Order: sequence, then structure tokens, then C-alpha cells
Amino acid sequence: MHGPTQLFTVIALVSLPTVMYGGYALMGVLRDRKLTDHQRAMFRAGHAHAGVLLVLALVALQILSRTTLGDTTLWIACFLLLFGVLAQSGGFFLHLLPNKNELGGRVTSAGAVLLGAATLLTAYGVAFA
Repeated sequence: MHGPTQLFTVIALVSLPTVMYGGYALMGVLRDRKLTDHQRAMFRAGHAHAGVLLVLALVALQILSRTTLGDTTLWIACFLLLFGVLAQSGGFFLHLLPNKNELGGRVTSAGAVLLGAATLLTAYGVAFA
């Protein structure tokens, strides 16, 4: 592993403890009952998506490191993964803010598109390796 896949693997691994801390924070928020039911649901969804998608990104990065894709394509795939994870999970957290449901939905949808593109690019790399 080298170049972009190595760098983004480190970024994903360093990000995992922040998601773990988010789980701890979620327990405090639920205990204190300071959020509405909708806000609690969005907090849970954002946290869950962040953790699962980071693990997905780690798997995709391992797969990408074994392809014959060029460095430029690998950089693109890595950035798609990073920004896809951030947008997909981050959109749920935007729902916590008053009057930001529409923005949160758009950001979450954009993240899904980015992750879909990253997954298809990874599949292309595997198919033509």
C-alpha cells in the first residue's frame, strides 16, 4: 500500500476514535433528554452511518490498493470516499439544527452519490485489474 490509499487509510483509522467518542456523547445526550425525538433519531443515524461508512471506506481502500488504477484515479476514488462519508453522515447531523432539514437531506443525498461513484470506481478497478 502506498500513496493515496495509505494516506486515506491512516485518515480513516484516526477518524474511528472520533466516532467512538460520538457513541459516548450520544449516551449522554440520550440520558439528559435535551433533544427532541427527531433530533435523537438524526443523531443516532449520523453516528451509525459514520461508523459503518468508515469501515466500508477501509475495506474499499484495501481493495483499491490491490488494483492497477493510476495514482490520479486512486486520488479521485479516495477523495470520493472521504467526502462521501463526511457528507452522508454529516447530513444527518445538520438535521439537528433548527430549520435545516432540507439542507441536511441534500447533503446526505450528495454523500450517497459520492459513495456510489467511489464504489463504482472501485468495482471498475477490480474488474480491470
